Amino acid sequence: MKKKIPKTQEFLPTIGLGTWQTMDILEKSSEFSKIKDVWKEFINSGGGLVDSSPMYGKAEKIVGKLIDQTENKSNIFTATKVWTRGKEAGIQQIESSFQKFGTKVIDLFQIHNLLDTDIHIHTLQKLKDQGRIRYIGLTHYTSSAYHDMEKACLKHKPDFIQIPYSVTSRKAEERILPFAHDNQIAVLVNRPFEEGNLFSSTKDKTIPVYFKQWNCESFAQIFLKYIISHPAVTTAIPATSKIQHLIDNLAAGFEPIPQGKERVEFMKNTLECLNLKSTLLLVLVLIF
Repeated sequence: MKKKIPKTQEFLPTIGLGTWQTMDILEKSSEFSKIKDVWKEFINSGGGLVDSSPMYGKAEKIVGKLIDQTENKSNIFTATKVWTRGKEAGIQQIESSFQKFGTKVIDLFQIHNLLDTDIHIHTLQKLKDQGRIRYIGLTHYTSSAYHDMEKACLKHKPDFIQIPYSVTSRKAEERILPFAHDNQIAVLVNRPFEEGNLFSSTKDKTIPVYFKQWNCESFAQIFLKYIISHPAVTTAIPATSKIQHLIDNLAAGFEPIPQGKERVEFMKNTLECLNLKSTLLLVLVLIF
C-alpha cells in the first residue's frame, strides 16, 4: 500500500526502513553481509524509503554503499538529517551526507530534533531551490517536542515531519497528527515498536482471531498496521537487521487496514494483547 505526499501527490510505500543502530556497522563485517540481504529484500519487495542521520554513526555511509550496489535506483527514496549547530557546521554536515550517500540528489533532508531550525531551514531551502534536495522536514524523537514542532511548522512550512508514534504512545493523535493533516504535511513515524519494548508484552502469546480479518500474522504487523491506518501517517520506518523481521514488517503494508471506528476497536484489541487498558478512546476517535 502507498500513500501520497500531500503537497505533491507523489506516492510512498507505507512501510520504510530506519537505520538507527542496525546500520552503524563496518562495511567489512559479517553484519554488513546480513544488511545487504535485508536491503535486497527491501528493494525487491517494493520498499524504497530509507531514513538515516549523521547521529547514527556509520549508517549514512552504509546506506550509500547499499545504494551503490542497487541496480534499479529509481524507486529509492533517500532521507537523512542535519544535526549540528551553526550555519557553516550545518553546510559541512549536509555536504558530508551527499558524499556518504554517493548521490547528487537527496529526496528528503530533515532538521534533526529541531536543532537550530531557524538557521538550517535557509540552507535547506536554498538546496531545494537548486534541485539538490526535493523535500524539507523536521524531526523529533519525543512527544514533549510536539508543541515546538507545531510552531516551527507554522513558521517554516516543511513538507514532512517525523515523530514517535505507537499503539502505546498515542499523544500524537491529540494535536500533531491532525495538525499535519490539516496543513498538508507528510508524516514519517519513528519508534513504532517502542525500541522493541512492545514485544516484551506479547512473548509466547497467540494472535487473537480478531486480527485475522486484517490479515495480521504477527504482533509486529498489528503494531505497524495501527500506525499506518491513521489518515495523517504517510510511512512508518522500523529498523531491522534481520531479513525475517523485514519481511514480517513489510507485510503490514497491505490492505485491509482499519478505518474510522474500526481503528478504535483495533486499538482496544491490541491493548488487550499488551495487558493494557485504553485511556484515550475519546481522543482517538474520528478526528477525520
